[in-house]
Amino acid sequence: MKQINEMSRVVPVMVETDVLVVGSGPAGLAAALGAAREGVKAMLVERYGCFGGVITQVGVEGIAWYRHEGTTDVEGIGIEFEKRAKELGGTRKEPQSQSEALDAEMFKYVADQLVQEAGIVPLLHCLAVDAVMDGDTIKGIITESKSGRQAVLAKRVIDATGDADIAFHAGAPCRKTPKNEMMGVTVMFSCAGVNNERFLEYVKENPSTIGDWGKGWEIETTGKEDGLFSTYLEEPFNRARKDGVIPKNLTSIAGTWSTLTDAGEATNLNMIYMLDYDCTDVWDLTKAEIYGRYQAILAIEALRKYVPGFENAKLRNFGMTLGTRDSRKIIGKYCMTEHDVRNQARFEDSIGIFPEFLDGYGLLILPTTGRYFQVPYGITVPQKVENLLVAGRCVAGDKISHAALRSMMCCTVTGQGAGVASAISVKDNVRCSTVNVKRVQKALKRQGVRIF
Repeated sequence: MKQINEMSRVVPVMVETDVLVVGSGPAGLAAALGAAREGVKAMLVERYGCFGGVITQVGVEGIAWYRHEGTTDVEGIGIEFEKRAKELGGTRKEPQSQSEALDAEMFKYVADQLVQEAGIVPLLHCLAVDAVMDGDTIKGIITESKSGRQAVLAKRVIDATGDADIAFHAGAPCRKTPKNEMMGVTVMFSCAGVNNERFLEYVKENPSTIGDWGKGWEIETTGKEDGLFSTYLEEPFNRARKDGVIPKNLTSIAGTWSTLTDAGEATNLNMIYMLDYDCTDVWDLTKAEIYGRYQAILAIEALRKYVPGFENAKLRNFGMTLGTRDSRKIIGKYCMTEHDVRNQARFEDSIGIFPEFLDGYGLLILPTTGRYFQVPYGITVPQKVENLLVAGRCVAGDKISHAALRSMMCCTVTGQGAGVASAISVKDNVRCSTVNVKRVQKALKRQGVRIF
């Protein structure tokens, strides 16, 4: 590979803070709020023009679509996201669960309000490209933006990038699922011009269940989920393939709808699932965005032809960026296992709980029986790098545990836990790896988190 030599240069320090959170999805937003509410100076850096990550940038509404009668749910900032959005008129009833679907556009404003009320220093349109290290201790990040190449220094850093970008740059050990085994990526889209009454009548006459996922995608359930109502649509796309509207070999089109507005908008169509893309590879990201939009247009044409109520539907928008599920994960102080998430694991260093909800790698288990596992602090602590914590889907764990830990609401659990732990470590002047977990748990309880 041809190379060039970059000249060394002096990088100006933009700002210094106590706790720096990189990435503002459910994990990063919860981390920044958790830290700020413990009374330290917190800063939240985001590469796009809004906070919210997969909610606002991808357009995923169902932060808690796993919630059914009998679910023992999380408590803390994730629930606050739902409640605050509802108070501001930014939710609709999620159609297949006992939860609120978040209005992705309105949540941009909700996130702004939460950040400003907490006194968090916000920084949008800023990409983190490297870690600032002093031996094995992280001291901040290098950023690139319209303002040029600059540094942000911090006493503690939380990597909530989803892809463990900061941990990777800092030299923390990471693993990555082989590309041919990675979960798929998605281009989310929405439609306008939907006749709600006709479409809902069609759904009533052609009901779909969770069990139908297993027929189309070879999904394993426990059986107790199979009869539950689902917004899954597949038959119209099978007809489209049979009639040549969609190429016969293009099997990645099928999926779920979420909410319908009074204006005839289907706001969250999760119907494109593409395999063999590595979301840490810029070439793969490029190909997936373009190919995904192509498939979305084909999906809309199939909906128009075969789904009553969609006859006059047209594209409303695409997600701002690709929806990704799987990439790097750190090797942590503790690595969560399949046994842990399927057997109600309990940990002395618990920073929260999460219901027994697994969605990925051919599994779909919904938490309808009250079962839950505790989330340990150790999965947020990388090896070989001090004063760095990781939150969100890149925390430490094996493949099947990832199917639980990647959930948006679980990301708020690891985020709030990491945020509070980083704040306590700053106030106690100890490293994140040796912070007093009992003090962290006490602070989390004050913030409304259920620990055990």
